Amino acid sequence: MNCELFLQLPAPVTVLLRRLNESGFSAYVVGGCVRDSMLGLEPHDWDICTSALPEQMQEVFHDLHTVETGLKHGTLTVVVDHVPYEVTTYRIDGDYTDHRHPDSVHFVDNLTEDLARRDFTVNAMAWNPETGLADPFDGQTDLAAGLIRCVGEAEKRFDEDALRILRALRFASVYDFAIEPSTSAALRKMAPDLSRVAGERIREELLKLLCGKAAGRILREYPEVLAEIIPEIRPMIGYDQQNHHHSYDLWEHTVRGVEGVPPDPVLRLTMLLHDTGKPAARTTDEKGEGHYFGHPKISEQIARKAADTLRLDNAFRDRLCNLVLHHDIPLRTQSGEINTDRSFLLRRLNKFGEEDLRAIFLIHCSDRTATGYTTREREDLRLKERMAALDALLAEQPCFTLKDLAVNGRDLLAAGLKGKAVGEALQTLLEAVMDGKVSNKKEKLLNYLNQI
Repeated sequence: MNCELFLQLPAPVTVLLRRLNESGFSAYVVGGCVRDSMLGLEPHDWDICTSALPEQMQEVFHDLHTVETGLKHGTLTVVVDHVPYEVTTYRIDGDYTDHRHPDSVHFVDNLTEDLARRDFTVNAMAWNPETGLADPFDGQTDLAAGLIRCVGEAEKRFDEDALRILRALRFASVYDFAIEPSTSAALRKMAPDLSRVAGERIREELLKLLCGKAAGRILREYPEVLAEIIPEIRPMIGYDQQNHHHSYDLWEHTVRGVEGVPPDPVLRLTMLLHDTGKPAARTTDEKGEGHYFGHPKISEQIARKAADTLRLDNAFRDRLCNLVLHHDIPLRTQSGEINTDRSFLLRRLNKFGEEDLRAIFLIHCSDRTATGYTTREREDLRLKERMAALDALLAEQPCFTLKDLAVNGRDLLAAGLKGKAVGEALQTLLEAVMDGKVSNKKEKLLNYLNQI
């Protein structure tokens, strides 16, 4: 036990620990909250483990709001001031025949046995204000060294729950840690077992991985693991684009694209998938130059398939597919200058909306930089200019959707139009307003309609 380490616990956690201790049971905060506290981070939640059996926990907390979320596995959720805290009996797990959940659990009164069933050493630490840190697997040393290491035999840990393969990569990405060699070898070997894991569980880990500060490094080191989730990644690895506009292979370009956008799940996943269609779209000219006409559409189809695999919600899926499909939409004039023309921006706003247009600007900046044939500084200046032009335009509260028009369907019906002619006229007026041919005023719009 290390009694020198001190963690600052939330008041309700201190109360729960004290209640258990005063009732004759040992109790510790455990897992991620200990890890994050030792890293100087604010834990997302606080979990407690204890020698008290489930029915004994219920007695200790009889006057508090409790939820029997997983009582047969020894977990009782105690709600204090609307915040849930999971309290779990020390246990050892039986076999994992479904490679996700233990077939059975056996309650024990030994903390070390409980910690031995956990995934990684940095998550197998527990702390109590009286006795200090319990760290039987030397997680503190691995934490200080920035190392992800399995508790015990790595292959056994991954066989129990294949999601741990992706969790290892996620922790390495989020905390910028290395993965211990035997753990790394095991997760590579066991990666095909990810096919056993439900899409929603993979989704949560993958998105956190992509948004981690070391996401690029992990993508470079473990592309074959990601390919078990999205098979279309496999042909991208080491793929020579043979195109004078690209100085990197396709996977390196993709990784640089991911690194180049803000750590937003939609943006990061868009960049991971934006060029997945290139291998299938490739044609080669007489000079040996590779071309990829139509690859955004193929990439969009792959993104839609990936969205189903990851069980993304409809809004996320639709944004992802739209951004992948339009990731290389032209943003410059024919002479190569940045297009900040009012009509151009209004039409882009009409097509994408403000949020997605800004996202496309960010994607374009990253995609261009990731070719290796321009600099980040140059593209950042272009991005800044585009964003400034958009900000200035939006400050005018311009008309770029049908609901912004100063006339509506009732006005056109009153003017004598009928049926589908109403919708067609509204679209014509909107385009005329965006092109600056008429001002967005009711009288002007009706007069314009009579003149065409």
